[in-house]
Amino acid sequence: MKTLFKTTSALVFMLFSCASPSDSQINDFLSSVESISGTEAYLTSPYLTPGDKAYMVGHQDGSFPDLGWHVTGEMGGVWSHPIKLMDGFGAQINVDGDRQCLNDAKSFVNYPFANQHLYEYADFKVTRTQFVPDQTKGLYVEYEIENKTEGAQTIEFTFNGFVDLMPVWLGERTNMNNGQDRISFDEGEGMAIGKDDLNNWYVVFRSTEHPKKYQIGSKMCDQDRLGQGNTAALTYEISVPAKGKYTIPFALAGSTNSMKDAHHALQSIESNALSLLKVKHARYKSIEQSARLIIPDKEIETAFRWTKYNTDWLVNDVDGLGRAITAGNPDYPWFFGADSEYALQGAMAIGMKDLTHSSIKLIDSVSNAVNNGSGKIMHEMSTNGAVFNPGNLNETPQYASLIWDTFKWTGDMEFLRQYFPTVRNGLNWLLEENDLDGNLLADGYGMMEIHGLESEMIDVAAYTYKAFVDAASMAEVLGNDEEVHDYQQKAQRLAEIINSEFWVDEFDSYADFIGTVSDADHLVDGAIVRADTLDKPWAVEELKKTKERIKAFDRNDKRGFVLYHNWVVNTPMEVGVADPDKALRALETGSQYVNPFGVFVTGIDRDESAGSDDGGFAKKMKIFSYTGAVMTLPTGVQAIAENNYGRPDKALAYLQRMTSSFSYALPGSMYEVSPDFGMVAQAWNIYSYAVPIVKQFFGIGPMAHLKQVLISPQMPSAWDKASLENISVGDNKFSYLFQRENDQMVLNLTQTNGDYQFVFDQSQFKVEVEKGDLDVDNGQVFLSGEEVRVKLSPLTK
Repeated sequence: MKTLFKTTSALVFMLFSCASPSDSQINDFLSSVESISGTEAYLTSPYLTPGDKAYMVGHQDGSFPDLGWHVTGEMGGVWSHPIKLMDGFGAQINVDGDRQCLNDAKSFVNYPFANQHLYEYADFKVTRTQFVPDQTKGLYVEYEIENKTEGAQTIEFTFNGFVDLMPVWLGERTNMNNGQDRISFDEGEGMAIGKDDLNNWYVVFRSTEHPKKYQIGSKMCDQDRLGQGNTAALTYEISVPAKGKYTIPFALAGSTNSMKDAHHALQSIESNALSLLKVKHARYKSIEQSARLIIPDKEIETAFRWTKYNTDWLVNDVDGLGRAITAGNPDYPWFFGADSEYALQGAMAIGMKDLTHSSIKLIDSVSNAVNNGSGKIMHEMSTNGAVFNPGNLNETPQYASLIWDTFKWTGDMEFLRQYFPTVRNGLNWLLEENDLDGNLLADGYGMMEIHGLESEMIDVAAYTYKAFVDAASMAEVLGNDEEVHDYQQKAQRLAEIINSEFWVDEFDSYADFIGTVSDADHLVDGAIVRADTLDKPWAVEELKKTKERIKAFDRNDKRGFVLYHNWVVNTPMEVGVADPDKALRALETGSQYVNPFGVFVTGIDRDESAGSDDGGFAKKMKIFSYTGAVMTLPTGVQAIAENNYGRPDKALAYLQRMTSSFSYALPGSMYEVSPDFGMVAQAWNIYSYAVPIVKQFFGIGPMAHLKQVLISPQMPSAWDKASLENISVGDNKFSYLFQRENDQMVLNLTQTNGDYQFVFDQSQFKVEVEKGDLDVDNGQVFLSGEEVRVKLSPLTK
């Protein structure tokens, strides 16, 4: 094996040894790239170095502590799914016996696709920079050492790799058994080689410089680690000129198949680092340019841009399984139904068509395989293909709406024909298998995974209503008239049920669930214990009154109960099924269950002061829990709900709350639980931004199969000028400039395909056409051409 790699590796070493050990080309390139610096308070919290074939998680101070709970203490480090490669790495500088461990960075800088840790010492400044090349199972890391003294310094630099080859969560279900890691050293290659005893899992690492010594089992600058890993230290001797710099690069790579594959990836990284970084930068530039938002609120503008980047951070491309968005990192880097169904609607609005299609392909194929073609959509699957939960009820109707939404953006008839059978089968399964009393309300768990909360849930009902509306639209496009009528009837009946049986007048709210008194009894008791444990006396008092009140009810009579004030009671407004008068009352009720960062997941967890505490959440939690959480998804749903009922200023206020958690802990990202708990990056955040902004504030309604875009803006009053550039609909791209002039909205729309029509509804606006090819039909104004200019005056209803 040594002979096989010798010639190529020797050439790499020779090429790099000719380079001047001065300023880093990588750092020079990044100096012109957008970045956000972290805060000192969160240096001991996680960051993510993103990649689709590998990624790395550590702490912002440059250390790699054991972190994560899904596989306890093992969710950090370097992963190339379905295996972990390393727990991380350490480095040490030794000058004349004075040793300094590089695990206490004074600052952290995040780029859209790379990160930096900056270390400051008396005689030296060190910058550690890292990124994961696209489509590569490995990582590039370099250390730029700046000598602050007047004399040249000879340094002994040691890189210590923490090898930990191990399977992903649920690995045992697919016979992925974890063996002891063995490390060897190829002296000719200057390379450490880690291999799992029981599997052909490899990780290799080295610098392009040749080490003067190595040590297996080194614990320098490291703590005792979990698992069956091992360490290998590579030591180099370098000379840093007076007031000068020296850059030493490293590459890490792995494989689940062979040493040859790992070595090939390593060579590619170390010999092409700068060009690979430029390729990744160019791709992120295209993400930045797609759905490019310019608005007066620069904080939301920045958060929206970075949330687009965050969405790409969560892509996982697993050999033999597929390429799809994952739910979050570090503890949910695998595939979900519901999380994807939210996130991909946002992804389509920002032009991520390929990701949406590949994610749907994976979800559809796995769901049909594990659920015997029933159309039931799975909930959670690890990256080894093991499905943990074959599906909650909400995921199946939400899938239908995702398919229709995606089709509207693309107009791809083959896509619709391919996935409509799953929609049809899924809706049949939902009612035939889960609606025992035949009232169109399926019984079982929805989004709220609270033990016992599995009756007729409000979110399942609301999303089922929306699914039937969308399925009817799909059936109409496909010419299935009988299904159109059936689906429309069911949607209409569900709308009536939601607005009568789920509505609880005394609470001005939709019910958490419909059930019998017997169903409610134990849930009330559980809610009282929860509220009392959390010291929420107002909630305890309310729940005790509810307990007394329901004693008078017939125990077998089914009715709606408001117990938890869960965020899902807002889903009727999210999907637009709520009667307007009820919607406005419910939205006002929902506004009570907030704090400065957004909406509580469970309303009875609300602070009695309704949000005067603006501190971090993480410091309050001893073990991982969502109890007491405020989350970005409920906050985004509330913004969407407000927009659906003509209240964009209130919707904007929710987005501003949510945005206050942006860069709070991890620069450039928003945590799953606001502001600083749970996943450091979360997929559904793009839903919470893109749907309210793209589809509602700008009022963009794609109908690509008709070569039309419906335009119905409802811009917040504070935004007198706003633009959205490079929106993709079908084979067309268009840009949109909004300006407010007195009481009118002036819209300039330019597009690459002048055959597409922008459609305006005359029942909503008085439309004055200033430019564009005009057609009017059935109360709608159709404008085509490469440039369209209109003035809109809202009509008073």
